[in-house]
Amino acid sequence: MSFVRPEAAAGLARWREALIGGAVAALGLYWAIASLGVIRWIGVVVALAGAALLWSGVQRARFRTGQGGLGVIELDERQITYLAPVGGGMASLDSLTQVSIIASRAGGAFWRLDTGGERLSVPAAAEGARALFDVLTALPGARIETAIRALNDPPETPVTIWRKGPGLVDTPPSIAHS
Repeated sequence: MSFVRPEAAAGLARWREALIGGAVAALGLYWAIASLGVIRWIGVVVALAGAALLWSGVQRARFRTGQGGLGVIELDERQITYLAPVGGGMASLDSLTQVSIIASRAGGAFWRLDTGGERLSVPAAAEGARALFDVLTALPGARIETAIRALNDPPETPVTIWRKGPGLVDTPPSIAHS
């Protein structure tokens, strides 16, 4: 028997990395302010590490994906696999040429993963879609903030989050500047 409502437990679990980062940063600041000598410098390093964990945790928690969507996403050894009754597929991280977010007719969002001639569309609400956050952070120059905004408010036109090679297309002003 739990004394915490399931919704509150889910919210705490979603923000746990940010909460841990805040606690580590607070401990480091305490050591940096209240201590002397080597402990003070260790406190500064711990505070910086906690701040980095806090920032990463906030980004990860804001990376909202729905639940109960069609299919399951698996990420294994630089391979994204989308298992679904209809329209599943795979995309290698090394062969990705473009990552976009598009709106579905039902009002949700889809990830569009282009691998040269092939295109894989994955519902943002699919089970395991949070693994795509790790994929985005591995892509050089990926615009994570734009992805977060587009997932929270699905765009009318496709929004390119990352493109291989020189230059990335501009996103609509409603997504780029909120």
